Amino acid sequence: MDIQRIDQYAKEMIFEAGKRIRDAFSYDLKVETKSGANDLVTNIDRETELFFIEKIKAFDATHKIIGEEGMGEKVDSLEGPVWIIDPIDGTMNFVKQHRHFFITIGFFVDGIGKLGYIFDVMREDLFYAIEGKGAWYNDSPMRKLQPLKIEEAIIGINASWVTPNSYLNHEKMIELIHTIRGTRSYGSAAMEIAFVVSGKLDAYISMCLSPWDIGGGTVIAKEVGAIATNLKGEYFDFLNPDTFIIANPSIHQKILEHYIEEK
Repeated sequence: MDIQRIDQYAKEMIFEAGKRIRDAFSYDLKVETKSGANDLVTNIDRETELFFIEKIKAFDATHKIIGEEGMGEKVDSLEGPVWIIDPIDGTMNFVKQHRHFFITIGFFVDGIGKLGYIFDVMREDLFYAIEGKGAWYNDSPMRKLQPLKIEEAIIGINASWVTPNSYLNHEKMIELIHTIRGTRSYGSAAMEIAFVVSGKLDAYISMCLSPWDIGGGTVIAKEVGAIATNLKGEYFDFLNPDTFIIANPSIHQKILEHYIEEK
């Protein structure tokens, strides 16, 4: 399998898809809800996913595709080549702000992440990685993450998990917030993962993410030394939703051991 050729093709797809999305602002968006009022999907999400499916199948019809909007086939195994795609991560940002939304793609072979991409559509910034060969921000190599103390950390977390909720002991989360330097919430898992792998955040925690939210980001994480697991410290299986944490390796285990207590 020619990974370099697949990487080049993936980048071409991503940049073309980004232009199509930016051009879409010239006509009305059709916004719908999925599981609830805060779970949005637009005609552009679906059109972009179909664009990726058509491109990938034209490249190699045997490749499987897991996409957020379910426009392709049902995939119940990671055997062989599998693309994991979120055509627009941060749809509410897309609809309300016209910025801070991302294309994110992971390419896996037999369950192993080979290529990962997170693309800021409006800024045209690309974070990407090739397994075993490193990670890049546009054309600049990304460095390994440097150690830090938990007291120096800035963590991405939704405020919902610091209030009473059915997932976590929020008192432990409050303790975490009082310990660290600060928190941020950007409304896009891909954006927060991109910030962790580039050192702009030191960790990101979520109670429920899907494979397409993190597929590309976990490949990049490995190349810069970040650790990405569920909140039990286990490997994400990429076929089902799960809890998620990505963190600088110097604080990942400390967060799990001292501040994460699931109900």
